[in-house]
Amino acid sequence: MRIAIAADHAAVALKSVLAAWLAETGHEVIDLGTHGDGRVDYPDYGYALAQAIAEGRAERAVALCGSGIGISIAANRHPACRCALVSEPLSATLARQHNDANAIAMGARLTGEDMAKACVTAFLAADFEGGRHQHRVEKLGAAPFAAPSAQDHAA
Repeated sequence: MRIAIAADHAAVALKSVLAAWLAETGHEVIDLGTHGDGRVDYPDYGYALAQAIAEGRAERAVALCGSGIGISIAANRHPACRCALVSEPLSATLARQHNDANAIAMGARLTGEDMAKACVTAFLAADFEGGRHQHRVEKLGAAPFAAPSAQDHAA
């Protein structure tokens, strides 16, 4: 699988570990940086990651920053990206199964290497279930965001 990975300066060490591990396990890794510990802005890397998905250069993606929050928000600003902030394997699995997430975000200050690998493993192994989740995911891609209809609230 082609997997994009991006991080800011707070997560560059975890990114390096995950990128090497993903390559060792047979994935094609697109490392979008950063490559040093000098201060950078996470929105730049979140957007680059989302753009790689939008352009078809990556099938899935892993976004990393100190908490995972900022880079996930940045990635989700792009309509092609559905990035879920995860902290353990179940949330990574459900992000794929229920939300058709094509990216996950984690915080390097909050998630250790072994847990990060477990999250990525779960994320890559899970498939979108479709069915009752399909129309909800379609609403995520609606532009502009639409208020729920009366039918959505019917009992």
